[in-house]
Amino acid sequence: MKNFLLHFLFLIPLLSSAQTTTKPTRPLFDKKTVGEIRITFATKNWSDALDSLRIYGGGLMNATATIDGITYQSVGVRFRGDKSYATGLKRNPLSLKLNHTIADQNHQGYTSLKLSAAVRDPSMVREILFHEIAGKYMPTSQACYTKLFVNDEYIGVFVDLENVEKQMLEANFSTGKGAFFKAGVDYKPENLPNDCKLNIFGSLEYEDNIECYKGNFEMSSNSGWAELQELTRQLAQGPKEVEKILDVDRALWMLALNNVMVNLSSYSGNHSINYYLFRDGNGRFQPLHWDLNLSFGSYKNTGSGSDLELKGLQNLDPLLHADNPYKPLASQLLKDPFNRKVYLAHIRQINEENFLNGSYEKRAQELQGMIVVPFNEDKNKTYSLDDFTRSLKETVGKKSKIPGLVELMGKRSRFLKSHPELTSLPSTISDVKVLGRGKFENQPLNAFNITAKADRFPKRLLLCYRFNITEPYSTIPMSEDNTTTMPSGMKAFTAMVEAKTREAEMEYFIIAENAGTVGFAPVNYSKQALKIKLSDLNK
Repeated sequence: MKNFLLHFLFLIPLLSSAQTTTKPTRPLFDKKTVGEIRITFATKNWSDALDSLRIYGGGLMNATATIDGITYQSVGVRFRGDKSYATGLKRNPLSLKLNHTIADQNHQGYTSLKLSAAVRDPSMVREILFHEIAGKYMPTSQACYTKLFVNDEYIGVFVDLENVEKQMLEANFSTGKGAFFKAGVDYKPENLPNDCKLNIFGSLEYEDNIECYKGNFEMSSNSGWAELQELTRQLAQGPKEVEKILDVDRALWMLALNNVMVNLSSYSGNHSINYYLFRDGNGRFQPLHWDLNLSFGSYKNTGSGSDLELKGLQNLDPLLHADNPYKPLASQLLKDPFNRKVYLAHIRQINEENFLNGSYEKRAQELQGMIVVPFNEDKNKTYSLDDFTRSLKETVGKKSKIPGLVELMGKRSRFLKSHPELTSLPSTISDVKVLGRGKFENQPLNAFNITAKADRFPKRLLLCYRFNITEPYSTIPMSEDNTTTMPSGMKAFTAMVEAKTREAEMEYFIIAENAGTVGFAPVNYSKQALKIKLSDLNK
């Protein structure tokens, strides 16, 4: 008995330690689990109070917020959104500002949260699916699901969106400082100049009077109106000029993603809204998507004529706005034949990698499976469980007629595949090599010598390179190598780039242009280019 007691006493500290082991903190944007946010207001009529603040444009309402079990005091809360907001509803999109009164308060580095109610999306997958697909090709917000409780009342399952702010900008562009704008305004300023153009929204048309931009853009930086005006001025001059102040390839990706996934509540639609522009440390504006609950054809107006029917959405022209002078980001960029080829290549790649292979449908089913229970428990939901279930395959709503994702994208992906502008086959780039120092050479290399081959009668190969990931790529033409006999239609190319130091590391990719289109090596260059160290070549 004595030995048993001694053994038990010995175990007590171990048992105590096991009982006090804390559960790992859930990453805020974990895609495999559904989060939980609890908000507590001092007033019972919190929804009416938030309506009042939203309508009259004033301030934030103080609350306590508990995010995945961690509690924060003095958090600022308001209803957010434009078309997605409606008075008298508890299930409105929300904005939470953790550092509202406590300057350094944050959750895992995030000082604010944006909750989307997924308005006009009975499937509840549009925003997350779009962000996940877009994230393969350009910087975009993280997104996941969370359950929302207010004053212990379950309000429903929401989409938790990474706010486009300092942390997100630093993660993608190595700086959070720079001119920063959102296209579209919740509250139009009074007393705008009389000479402002009417109803141009965020189309990026040039305005002589700099004050006019304040009627169409919200500035989130301390300054930048002159920079925004300069962007529109150079855009008006043509595609070559604007490269100095705009990341053209990212803009082409944004337009291509909007087009493939029929996101018309965006630059590509009627009002040219719901995107950000951030001027990075290299002086170039970077475009970023936002408010994607109306993507996949939930909003149907391109700005020309009435709303599109389902067939019109399925057959949306891949060159939408290419000749529209009132949409200069599209028409001016696509005026350049090379930009046009790159844009169409992006459309083809997005379609092949996400829609023709059916992977989007599988992912949409997975997303719905995560939230079917909390969705069904939501007493404030706009759509029924039957609508939710049918929404992947069928149109939901007699008036709104929100197309089912598979109903829309099944035919759209096939339409794009067979479209005359998208049938040209790109040159396949092969045998990409960076030549190292010869076996018996004593002199170390001080340059990168790159060789590559391409088929399908390439007109030229371009080498895009940089020595710092925060810098934009420099582009040089590769020289055709005529010293080697090649099969019909295939050519060999070479290029040399001087290294800045003996420890230089070069990041690079190659573009092959033929008569019809362009190809890339690696194909996923926009997220993961090739890398090589000079020191490795000299071993």
